[in-house]
Amino acid sequence: MFILGLTGGIGQGKTTVARFLARTGVPVHDADAAVHALYGPSGPAVAPVAAAFSTAVLAPDGGIDRAALGAAVLGRPADLARLEGIDHPLVTAQRAAWLDAQAAASEQLVTLDIPLLFETGADAPEAGVVDAVAVVTCRNPATQRARVLARPGMTPAKLDAILARQTPDEEKVRRADFVIDTGVSLEETEAAVVALVEEVRRRPGGRARW
Repeated sequence: MFILGLTGGIGQGKTTVARFLARTGVPVHDADAAVHALYGPSGPAVAPVAAAFSTAVLAPDGGIDRAALGAAVLGRPADLARLEGIDHPLVTAQRAAWLDAQAAASEQLVTLDIPLLFETGADAPEAGVVDAVAVVTCRNPATQRARVLARPGMTPAKLDAILARQTPDEEKVRRADFVIDTGVSLEETEAAVVALVEEVRRRPGGRARW
């Protein structure tokens, strides 16, 4: 089974590309969606996160209030590292179970949507997480900022804090096996995704075949 890693900075269009990948029939595991599930009512992350950051981060439904939690760690590297120490093992375990299910279903190509793929070292061959990496970019910082600042509740300060944690776009592009441009029309982006899938399906077997 070939595992394609999908990544890209905030506002670069990764969600759109993941949707296009799913349209081609490629199963996509979304790390952000996995965290949402972990933070939901009765989710396995709720108790340890509340213990680490107080019950002030609890939502009325018993899950984690992501906005309150985000405010609690914004600009606090030590607290953010503590949160990641809770989240990452849980996401990794959930992802492993998902991959096992895809393998059991005889899927030949799957995608792991990992926002911080480079930042966590998941691209390294020795990590054994992905076989190739596709980076999504709009190739224009002004477009990226405009997209993100249009989101409800987003501010320039929040965006700058997020960008400070992310590998620069130009470095992501340099390290990518594939680059998907979202600074063009949606039709052109989707065509590029289809071409990527066709290319990978022609060369199964993992990074050693590249």
